[in-house]
Amino acid sequence: MALLEDPIATAGLVAREVRTGSRDGVTTRIAVARRWYPTDRADLWDALTSADRLPRWFLPVEGELKVGGRYQLVGNAGGVIEECDEPRRLAVTWEMGPVVSWLAVGLSGEGDGTVLELVHEAPVDPEFWTRYGPGAVGVGWDLALMGLGLHIESGAPVDPEVGATFPITPGGREFTHAAATAWAQAATADGDDPEAARAAGERTFAFYTGTQEDGTDS
Repeated sequence: MALLEDPIATAGLVAREVRTGSRDGVTTRIAVARRWYPTDRADLWDALTSADRLPRWFLPVEGELKVGGRYQLVGNAGGVIEECDEPRRLAVTWEMGPVVSWLAVGLSGEGDGTVLELVHEAPVDPEFWTRYGPGAVGVGWDLALMGLGLHIESGAPVDPEVGATFPITPGGREFTHAAATAWAQAATADGDDPEAARAAGERTFAFYTGTQEDGTDS
């Protein structure tokens, strides 16, 4: 059975925005993703912050999990926990090798559920941005938010297919292309050249799905 009944509709559950910012005089670009989940803030907060629950849909986490402490996602990013206002806002540095960026997650009630807003701000590497645009980080977060949704709906650990192998499945390719295209459109809305943004989105799609830029397998 396919992991998602409608991959394109699932990608469409996320509202995406790109902003231009600045930190300490350095230009940044900011990827913003918002999605509504059918659960209350306390439950969604627990899914995001519990060391026991986080691996059920994302990655195991280690470290001193309090403000000022350092965390480490196993096999991925680590950093410092800068803010923790339960169940409203969590802010951390996001450190991959020498590159430091900033991640904040906010929760707000809406109807009978909760809206999650994820904000990832990073210094601009002009060459990397030209090649991949915001989708380089954005599509990764799309996949994580999809996994979170599957976990929230079922309460069970997410099928491992959500990880490395999902984007290369037929449904995963549909999902990834829809997400990469939407991030390109968000970059265009922030002032990027439309054709350059579209090309960057296609390169992001190729990167996540292991295909050449002409759509053939690599």
